[in-house]
Amino acid sequence: MLTVAAFLVALAVLIAVHEYGHYRVAVACGIKVLKFSIGFGKPIFSWRLKGKPTEFVIGMLPLGGYVRMLDEREAPVAPEERHLAFNTQPLRCRAAVVAAGPLANLLLAVLIYAGVNWVGVLEPRAVLASPVAGSVAEVAGLRGGETVTQAAFVGEDLEAVRSFEDLRWRLTQGALDGRDLTLMASLPGESERRVVLPLSGIGTADADAKLFRKIGIVGPWTQPVLGEVMAGGAAEQAGLRAGDLVRRIGSQDIVDGQQLREAIRLSTPATGTAAAASQAWQIIRAGQTQIVQVTPQIKKEGDTRVARIGAYVGAPPEMVKVSYGPIDGLWNGALRTWQVSILTLKMMGKIVIGEASLKNLSGPLTIADYAGKSASIGWTAYLTFLALISVSLGVLNLLPLPVLDGGHLMYYLWEAVTGRGVSDVWMERLQRGGVAILLLMMSVALFNDVTRLLG
Repeated sequence: MLTVAAFLVALAVLIAVHEYGHYRVAVACGIKVLKFSIGFGKPIFSWRLKGKPTEFVIGMLPLGGYVRMLDEREAPVAPEERHLAFNTQPLRCRAAVVAAGPLANLLLAVLIYAGVNWVGVLEPRAVLASPVAGSVAEVAGLRGGETVTQAAFVGEDLEAVRSFEDLRWRLTQGALDGRDLTLMASLPGESERRVVLPLSGIGTADADAKLFRKIGIVGPWTQPVLGEVMAGGAAEQAGLRAGDLVRRIGSQDIVDGQQLREAIRLSTPATGTAAAASQAWQIIRAGQTQIVQVTPQIKKEGDTRVARIGAYVGAPPEMVKVSYGPIDGLWNGALRTWQVSILTLKMMGKIVIGEASLKNLSGPLTIADYAGKSASIGWTAYLTFLALISVSLGVLNLLPLPVLDGGHLMYYLWEAVTGRGVSDVWMERLQRGGVAILLLMMSVALFNDVTRLLG
């Protein structure tokens, strides 16, 4: 129920803001708005404000919305109201009305990010876990346990790193943009040193967990302590308990939670039928050192087999509250919206030219899943998710596809350059092509959704 409720609230907010952008600018331009609808199909609720011509409607199918304006192309218009029709307005007004929807979504994202910045949010401190073996981070000389204080893309000035999430965002940008990242990091008791991560050489096509494994920085540093132990799992069968501190597996010293997770993962047998080998774990329980034999269980996740022990691995990371003042919070909200918008456009461009996988497209099922997960974490996580989706919706609608707002702006650009509108014949052809492309994108996104859920 939480997933459904969070998804419906997200849809309602994003659609309402988008359509209100169209509506507000239309009214400001003196255009008569006949209907403002959130959702399609049979109306559930409808009302009118006193003295206003607009009917406000909430439809049964909450998968979109629309603003219907007086327009001679749709129905006859009385001569005395012709000046109120959309099609009779100057080009600048028509373009402003069309652009206002996507821009409203981008403005919403700025305000949400700014609000989160002002209130503050607890995030893991930027202390690095042990890098993945053979990864970019390990080759660059990182060992785990380093605190990152500053970062910058090569050629830019160093900026403060406030949290691990801040660092993760920079890593994502660098990997997808092909830009090397400089870190200022230090181990306890040692002086700070400069480390350059050559992210330009990764050549990734997907923004997923595999990307961070290639980089080698998959999470913040945590103590190698076991949390909740699941009934019937390998950990319970071996006699492990919540609170056990793992110091060694076989001959390998364990220094943090990431290294412990990696040791379990690497116990997955190479052949498809073999079981995981038993491991000798040295643990500390109530101040006493014990040796426990643990045999991980092999679980199938999608097309791969992975070793699992049936317990939460790693203590919660050290947290730090990240907050900003009024001006800095608003500026960082606008900056994050800009950065996410550019990253979204770059990823779409890479998909079009084949440099990125179509698996990066997500549809309503994935969005609903993440809506529920973020809502279960807390308000700040849910609002951040809402801002991300609002940016995506704004950017998507500005694409020059004829059925989207960006397509209409493309028509108006043609009109501004040539002095005449697009002919009805070409308008129909472009609309059909736009619908075909949009349906194809939706089909791929839905296929990816189903594949992720079933996998």
